[in-house]
Amino acid sequence: MVVMKVAVLGASPKPERYANQAVRLLREFGHDVIPVTPAHTEVAGVPAAPNLEALPEGGVDTVTVYVSPAHSATMTSALLRLRPRRVIFNPGAENPALAEALRHAGIEVEDACTLVLLRLGAF
Repeated sequence: MVVMKVAVLGASPKPERYANQAVRLLREFGHDVIPVTPAHTEVAGVPAAPNLEALPEGGVDTVTVYVSPAHSATMTSALLRLRPRRVIFNPGAENPALAEALRHAGIEVEDACTLVLLRLGAF
């Protein structure tokens, strides 16, 4: 398995939320996780970044998105500056316009569930 630096966009401290489950499961699988949320300083015991701008350019392999399309639409420039290798839009977070902008910039895009990808060994 390749260990990746993964930003969880929309991370939540609530254990029942999928974004929280993703933070925990990514860590269980050995990945370096950065929860991204303006509302909390940590999620599941992991220090959080307030926004994508707080992350270093080129310093993230994957961004897994758990925010609404309306919210992620405001993050196009931040995602393009960050230049992750890939962006995963989890169910309910799909944003075709943002996905197209990312693909155009050479960033891999997936509409998939991070939790399922991890459990299937397809992450």
